[in-house]
Amino acid sequence: MPKLSVIISTYNEENNIEECLESVKWADEIIVVDSSSKDKTAYIAKKFTDKIFISDTKSFSEKKNFGINKSSGEWILWIDADERVPDALKEEMLQIISSSDNETEVYKINRKSFFINKFIKHCGWYPDYGIRLFKKQAGIKFTEVRVHEKITYNGNSGKLKNEIIHYTDLTFEHYISKLNSYTTSSALDLFDNGKKSSVSDIIFRPVFTFIKMYFLKLGVLDGYMGLVLCTLSSAHVFVKYSKLYFLTKKV
Repeated sequence: MPKLSVIISTYNEENNIEECLESVKWADEIIVVDSSSKDKTAYIAKKFTDKIFISDTKSFSEKKNFGINKSSGEWILWIDADERVPDALKEEMLQIISSSDNETEVYKINRKSFFINKFIKHCGWYPDYGIRLFKKQAGIKFTEVRVHEKITYNGNSGKLKNEIIHYTDLTFEHYISKLNSYTTSSALDLFDNGKKSSVSDIIFRPVFTFIKMYFLKLGVLDGYMGLVLCTLSSAHVFVKYSKLYFLTKKV
């Protein structure tokens, strides 16, 4: 059967990485691209693989492309440290990989996300399909941006039935700790693409984000955690466009 390589990029993921790697230990090869974690991430990862590469300078997309280049498998699965591969998804992927008459080279997998241990079914979070499993020959490339990279590829694509489990932001504090770095990266990406921010962007974009997620995307049906998530997401937009505003004022 063709080999499967799993690639994971990490930074200070000691609370997640063991369960993540445990869920993919059946793969032929695991490649971890770590950003010089200050905690026990690399130490824990060594229990599962000796293919751990340290990279401080690469963006999220560059790390994924680096992992692809280091992989030796015909098939590649990429996941994040806060994600898990259930047995049902494992069996579905193995069946696809072992099929000799399969002409599909790229597969999208749905993601079931939990926010502070609450499954978020609405807010625009579910379903959440993304390219995860693919043949190396499909020429997958992650675009060179700081966050929310896009993917280019060659060949046919399909969808899997089973889902990745995503445990994002297990605590309120974890979300807040990410907000500063993520909004800075997003603002810089917008700035690099020639985007500008005005006072009206800072005022109205967060309001629209809340209305879209909470009402139009039915976040109200996710209860209290839906309200918290929609409110934090609007705050994220406010901070991002505020940072972009200050960047443009410096020019």
